[in-house]
Amino acid sequence: MTDIKKPVIIAHRGASRQAPENTMAAFRKALELGAGGIETDVHFSADGHLMVTHDEKLDRTSNGKGLIRDKSFDELKALDFGSWFSPEFKDERIPELDELLELISGWDGLLNIEIKNGPVFYPGIEQAVASAIREYRLTNRTIISSFNHYSLVEIRKIDPEIKTAPLYMAGIYEPWKYARSMGAIAIHPLFYNIVPEVLKGCKLNNIMVNPFTVDQPEQIKAMVEAGVDGIITNVPDIAIKIANEMGGKGTL
Repeated sequence: MTDIKKPVIIAHRGASRQAPENTMAAFRKALELGAGGIETDVHFSADGHLMVTHDEKLDRTSNGKGLIRDKSFDELKALDFGSWFSPEFKDERIPELDELLELISGWDGLLNIEIKNGPVFYPGIEQAVASAIREYRLTNRTIISSFNHYSLVEIRKIDPEIKTAPLYMAGIYEPWKYARSMGAIAIHPLFYNIVPEVLKGCKLNNIMVNPFTVDQPEQIKAMVEAGVDGIITNVPDIAIKIANEMGGKGTL
């Protein structure tokens, strides 16, 4: 099947099956595995630092409790974000966004930053993310996504050069039109939304399709066969292997 386009394999929260999600260990592992992209999530600390973690609460992925927004940078950095995953990662710390941006500064892959802005809201987070991307000169290699589509519109107001993509779960009618209405260059749907009419409409309108979270081998194969542009996955090593075996030659 040599005519299949090879999608970009985007490591969801880093290589999150092999290291604690959204930690520097997970991001380094994703690079080691050869992922073509890294996906991550950002929140604001109480004192306005962009912190990389998925949940609004600390309880699941650290030895802390409470909300990210109620803790200072120093309080967050004092917590253990690795032991919950494995004793091997004891004392792994929560990264600040700058740490990830520094890590990938010489890398040519895709960075997907998901802005977390609801149910806990962070006024000004869009400006902070845009400023960080510009500071590290990563505008051309970054896509900002969010379930809060108002945040994506705000990002475009701040800097029209920054690429955006709405995240969504349920089916959106003619999502390529919706994406274009907000100036987005891609859609990031739950993979169940990948049906022929969506792929066709997006391709005809130059809207990239990067479904999440695609982890089962049969799901990965289906997405490659469908011709998506990127696959957001917790198992980048498996997805890379499958895409290569299927003969894909292109990149995003």
